Amino acid sequence: PISDTLSLSLAGRPLPASDRRVLGAFAAYAAVALEQQRLAAEAEAAKPIAAADKMRTALLAAVSHDLRTPLASAKAAVTSLRSPDVRWDAADSEELLATADESLDRLTHLVENLLDMSRLQAGALSLFPRPTGLDEIVARALDNLEPLGRDVMVDIPESLPAVQADPAILERVVVNLIENALRYSPAGKPPLLAASALGDHVELRVVDRGPGIPESDRERMFVPFQRLGDTDNTTGVGLGLALSLGLTEAMGGTLTAEDTPGGGLTMTVSLPAAPGDEGVWRP
Repeated sequence: PISDTLSLSLAGRPLPASDRRVLGAFAAYAAVALEQQRLAAEAEAAKPIAAADKMRTALLAAVSHDLRTPLASAKAAVTSLRSPDVRWDAADSEELLATADESLDRLTHLVENLLDMSRLQAGALSLFPRPTGLDEIVARALDNLEPLGRDVMVDIPESLPAVQADPAILERVVVNLIENALRYSPAGKPPLLAASALGDHVELRVVDRGPGIPESDRERMFVPFQRLGDTDNTTGVGLGLALSLGLTEAMGGTLTAEDTPGGGLTMTVSLPAAPGDEGVWRP
């Protein structure tokens, strides 16, 4: 016997006492190795569970504030408008309705990001790639960001080839990247959207003049629920860049980050150019 649950069985000639002592020491080492192997296997099996628990914890922490805040704002605005004890003039009513509308838009955006991330992780996201005009995608993305979208500078050549992408999915990616650039752009230095063809790919660069991100944090910035020190909990659950990366890769493209010359961050979306301009998607 080596332990309460482990024994060593031998066959052959009887062993002298000296050999039995050596064999006993060997058996003890073997028992330790087997126990370490068992513990390592259990730890490896527990990693996915720990990762899932960490993701759930982060999601609950994000949802507890980021989803509840716009919902509470919209509820308060609607409740105030329906209150029989107060008569609101036209200006006040318009302001309360605008608050409710903005809050519900934020809530919708957060929920869509969460749902899309869950579909990506489950491999259940449906894509419908087709030749798509990048200029139209950018225009629709800026319309969705009104009035902040008016400040963004755009440099997209008319001769730019179409890209092979899902128009709705690509629009989500562009909106998320512009939102991120606007959040960190200093006053008077709006983001720039520039596009160009490079071989058989088309690149869209979202350039900001903000504080930038250290190279050591570039990979972590694409992890869900990471804001790299951003303490503003009213702007989302830290899914924008992670979702943008996943959606871009799902369309066969890449999303990379690099320093903006002179300071800031440049996010580059690279997508395959469409085979031809026939049947290019237009809204």
